[in-house]
Amino acid sequence: MTPDAPFNVLFLYTGNSARSVLAESIMNCTHGDRFRAYSAGSDPRGEVHPKTIELLRRLNFPTEGLRSKSWDEFATGGKTAVPLDFIITVCDDAAGETCPVWPGHPITAHWGIEDPAAEKRGEMWERAAFLRAFHHLRNRISVFAALPVDKLERTSLTAEIRAIGRLDDTTASVPKAAGTS
Repeated sequence: MTPDAPFNVLFLYTGNSARSVLAESIMNCTHGDRFRAYSAGSDPRGEVHPKTIELLRRLNFPTEGLRSKSWDEFATGGKTAVPLDFIITVCDDAAGETCPVWPGHPITAHWGIEDPAAEKRGEMWERAAFLRAFHHLRNRISVFAALPVDKLERTSLTAEIRAIGRLDDTTASVPKAAGTS
């Protein structure tokens, strides 16, 4: 991998309405100099969850251009498709789905994050769930962005990015991948 241009990262979540959209905004806002993030879903809801937009605005993260879209926009390999370097699933549903064959064979990983939209105990609990998902994603994205992406060979880089999915979100510690120092 070479650092000539920003690395393209696609965050996948089945409905593409909450977690993947949060990740897209977080990465573009905090690490947009090195990474360009996108989000999509296998079965997009067609709209971004209102609590996603509300939270991002409250925390002064960008919401312009965020929309719920199909992963088909990225899997076609056509003229409008973005060449992807990384694909990260952020929900358990997308991790087990049969994914398209991605042009360029990007590095893939799964970072399971609890679905904040599944919270049904009331407004306070729902807001807390969205904030918790935001913090988990921001922590993992920060660890990912700190990796020397352009210096690691593919196998080590894949192991490191997958290890981020096992991050204990109460700390900033990531289990080291085998064969790395």
